[in-house]
Formats: sequence, C-alpha cells, structure tokens
Amino acid sequence: MAQRSSRHERQYRSWPGVRLVKKYLLSVSALVLASPAFAQATDDIYLASQIRADAITVIATGSEARVDQLGQPVTVISAQEIQSIQGPDITRVLERVPGLTFTRNGGPGSFTGVRLRGADAEQVLVLVDGVRLEDVSAPSGGFDFGTLTPGGIERIDVLRGSNSVIWGSAAIGGVIAVQSRDFTGVEASAEYGANESYMADASAGLASDLGAITLNGGYTRNEGISAAAVGTEPDGFRQWRIGGRGRLNITQDLAIVATARYADSSADIDGFAAPTFTFGDTPEYQTTRQASGRVGLRYTSDALTLNTGFALSDTKRDYFDPTFGTYPSFGYVGRSERADLTGRFNLPASFTLDFGADSEWTRFSSTFDAEAKANLTSGHAMLGWTSDRASLAAGVRIDDHSRFGTAWTFGANGSMDLAQDLRVRASYGEGFKAPTLYQLLSEYGNTTLVPERSKSYDAGLEWGSRNGMLHASATVFRRDSRNLIVFVSCRGVTSAICVNRPSGTYDNIGKARAEGFEVEIGARPGDTLQLRAAYTYLEARNLTPGNANNGRDLARRPRHALTLSSDWTTPLAGLAVGADLRMVGDSFDNASNSRRLDGYALTTLRASLPVTAAVELYGRVENLFDEGYETVAGYGTWGRSAFIGIRARY
Repeated sequence: MAQRSSRHERQYRSWPGVRLVKKYLLSVSALVLASPAFAQATDDIYLASQIRADAITVIATGSEARVDQLGQPVTVISAQEIQSIQGPDITRVLERVPGLTFTRNGGPGSFTGVRLRGADAEQVLVLVDGVRLEDVSAPSGGFDFGTLTPGGIERIDVLRGSNSVIWGSAAIGGVIAVQSRDFTGVEASAEYGANESYMADASAGLASDLGAITLNGGYTRNEGISAAAVGTEPDGFRQWRIGGRGRLNITQDLAIVATARYADSSADIDGFAAPTFTFGDTPEYQTTRQASGRVGLRYTSDALTLNTGFALSDTKRDYFDPTFGTYPSFGYVGRSERADLTGRFNLPASFTLDFGADSEWTRFSSTFDAEAKANLTSGHAMLGWTSDRASLAAGVRIDDHSRFGTAWTFGANGSMDLAQDLRVRASYGEGFKAPTLYQLLSEYGNTTLVPERSKSYDAGLEWGSRNGMLHASATVFRRDSRNLIVFVSCRGVTSAICVNRPSGTYDNIGKARAEGFEVEIGARPGDTLQLRAAYTYLEARNLTPGNANNGRDLARRPRHALTLSSDWTTPLAGLAVGADLRMVGDSFDNASNSRRLDGYALTTLRASLPVTAAVELYGRVENLFDEGYETVAGYGTWGRSAFIGIRARY
C-alpha cells in the first residue's frame, strides 16, 4: 500500500470533519470572496433565478426532451464547462455529477471505472455518438474511461438510476452519453505539463444547406508514475485518436447521418514478478484499439420522428511482457454489431409515444477461448403526456437473448411544477444486465446464468436548472439488485456447479442495496461568476443471504463525495480563474471490509487568459496540496502537477 505522509495519516477518519473542511475550503472560497460580483444584492439573485436555461437531452426517452420536464435525474455538461476544466482527464469533468465516483489503477490512462450511485462500473451503459461502447470481450463487460479523453467532445449527458426500458442491457446504474463536436470552423489546442505530459487536439468543421461535416483528432502522452505504489519505474500512457460526424440532407425532413471514432492506446502496467510474486514494477504493457461508428437515416416532421441505423463497436486488447518476447502474452477481441430503430409519435391531447426496436450480434475470442457468439433482440414503448405544469411517462421493454431467454423491464416517471421554477420529480426504473460472453462461454463460463436485475426509486425537489442563474436540487434514491454475477472459486470443490470447472466459474448469487441522497447547488450571481456544489451520501451494502460479507459495504464505494467549484472572469483583460475541490470519504478496498481506503481531498486551481479574440493561454495546478491518496489499494496516484497550454479557434 502507498505510504501516506504523517501530516495526513489520520486526517480523514471522521470525514467530513471540521479540520478538513476548513483547510481545503479556502482554495475555493478565496476566489469567491475576492469577486465583487459575489456581493450583489439578494434581489438581483432572485431576479436572475427567474431566467431559466433549459437543456435538451435524448438520454431519458431516446427522443429529444427538455430536462426540466423529466421525472428522472439528468445532468448535462456543456462544451463550455468541459473546456473550462482543462486537460485530458475525463474524470475531472465527470466528478461534478452527483452520485458519481471513480477508481483508477494508477495514473491517468490506466484502467478507470466509473460508478453511478454505487453500481458496479460494468453496470453503467456508455454511449459515444449513440454507439454502445461496452467491451464485450472483457470478463464483466463495461467501458474503460482511461481510454476516453475530452478532446472533440461537445457535451456529456448523465442519467442516474436504472433505465433499461429505453437502453436495454447494462443500464442498471445509469447511462452516460457522450456527443462529439459539431461546429463550423477550425480549432486546436496543445498542452505540456508534469510527468512529461503532452496533449494536442484539433477539429475542423463546415456546414451548408446540403449538410455538415466535422473531423477531430488528438494525441495524448505521459511518462506517468509507477502503477504500483511501492514501485519506482514510471508507467506511461500514449493514445492517438481520430473521429468525425457528418450529415447529408436528402430533403428538408430526411437526412443521412454518420459518426465514427478510432482510438489506439498503450498503457504500461505493473504485475507480480517472480520469484516473490508480489505486486511491483514489471515491464508489462497493454495495448487497446477501439473502433466504433454508426450510419443511418433520420426523419423529422411535426407528427413523427424516426432514427434508424447500423452501429459497430470493436475492441482489441493485447497484453505484453517483454521478459518473454515481443509477441502478446495473451489478448482479447470483442465485436458488437447493432441494427436499431427509434422514433416518436406526437399524439393528440399532448400525448407522445416513444418506441424502438433493435437487434445486436456480439462475439468474442481470446488467446485461451474459441470464438463465442450471441444475439439480443429487443423492443420497447413508452407513453408520455406533457402539459405546461406536469409530465408523466411509463414504458415497457422486452429483450430476447439467444443464450438465456426473455427479460421484461418496466419504468415510469413524472414531474410537476409546484411554483415558478420549483418542481417535484420522481421515477421508478428497472434494469438488467445480460451475462457477458466470457461469463457464459469462456473456460470459466456457466451457460445457466440469467441476467442481473435491479429496481431503482428516486424522488426529489428541484429549483431552476443546472445551467440557469440559480439552481438547487435534493434527491433521495434507492436501488435493489439481485442475481448479481460473481466468480465462484472451485479449488477443492468437485460437486454441483464446480463439475469440470477446477479453477472456478460464475454464478448468480449476489444481492445488494444502494441508497442515499444527493444535493446539488449552483448560482450565477452575475455574468462573470459561476459557483457549483454537488454532494452525495451513499450506503451500498452486500445483502447476499448466507454470505460471510452480508451487511458489509461494497468495495470502493465511499459514503461521502463532495465537489465544489468556482469560475470567475476578472476585469483584468478577460483573465478567468477557477478552483475545484473534490472531497471523498473513507471506503474499503475489499468485500470483507478489512482493508481501508482513507478519504482524501484534492484541490485544482485553473486560469485562462485571452491573447486575441481567437487565441487563449491557460494553465492549472492539480492536487495543489500534494495529497497522498489511493482509489485502489496498492496503486499509485499523481501528486502535485502543473500544466500550461494554448488553444485557438478560427
């Protein structure tokens, strides 16, 4: 385990303690109090709160809907906010979302798992430009956020809570939808900083009455730190990527749309070298190549909207150990091909019908496993009603899997205005996650597995909107999960499920509950100042009957998580300064709760200065107080790090 300096050794045992708050709150409050805009009169703030900035999302229903009319909790992060945070680490953007935490096996670029409301990282569905990006060759599926950088991203939509009615398998914890840039012009950025970090991004786009096209690409590299906290050899990361999106207008109502993304990544990793076989420095590394895209048709009229297409997602991972030669030690290949149709009928009396159908063909193979295949065919419908003051929606989905059979999913949500800018919302959602091909058909597979299932409930009050002048929300939530798939050791066991599985297999024996509450506050007292805060209290526990860990916290689920941020554009030549404070409480690294992960607080200071109307300089310092911390026991994390960059747009 990484060693912590004595001045931090026991500081977080009782988080959120007074000492911790006083120490780190200064980094944000200093900027706030220095701003003359913060001293505006209460009446000005009240008047500003009446101005509503409504966002549009498709993440809740599959069709465009206003966030302030949804019963489900959705956060929309804009390109402007992403740009203000700076840098290639996508988690620094995502940690502003209530209920979201992450773990990382080393520095930026290492495997990064994102959790929503205590769900497993593999139980969060990730979409990039409408394409599902779960790695179907991985043992539990899921998506590695270490391979996703913010370059070329226009927005990120996050839905918290089960929503398999619309999105099907893997949407137990929620959905994260990433959309790439669509603009006219040319923009580029470059950055250099700590641990020999380099980043370069560029995008170009043009549009006309005939259509539009945008291309983007980038390169990221760092020499990093040792992935093993006890090690001394730097473990670096390198990625280059290219992507784009386009639209060709056939008629006023009909268009051909297409998106594509390719990323080639290499990350150094540490392992368990002979003769001690303890975790430490090794020359091993991993390469990941991801290709995804979609092409389809979009039809829009007053009465009907249709969106149909074919999507492809392909992942190839290889692991190398130069000690034994230049060829991969082992590797995995996974592919998903998906045909889909979604649409909306605008019915009389303010009713709408959102509907969809899709069929997905998945396959995987590895060095040790022959090719395995499966097919999942689905259909769903959601009936909605919206008035000036209220909205209601309810839907159902059926999925038929070629390996495990049929699964039904239900969901409903509603929202109602109580007063101007104040609304109450509530939702019920069910989720399921199909067993992966690895869990079903690998050398450890179990063909009798059934899907993991969940039921989630939440209710909340919300004032204003997140992107408006004044915003506040409070949400209580609960999610019950069952049939969770876990690995079962068969060492010394030769009966029942362990027949012909000497090393182990998978089984549906897990049960868990996650519950808590979220609070989010935001204010824009003037055009030059933005303040945000997001806090989550979470209890995520193992409730598996007869299990030795029944009643204990699920691993790596901190009970407390708080993000504070401020951004102020000063009167000094457009200089903008900002600060972020991320505070995370204690958690446990293992299911038995015998290994503790201490809480931590990380502070980032940011600044940007326009040189001309088109060129801007920027810089930041991450982990300002050089905090020693871990998100996974035994893995290193970056200390104080400084970066400087330039960006231009024409």
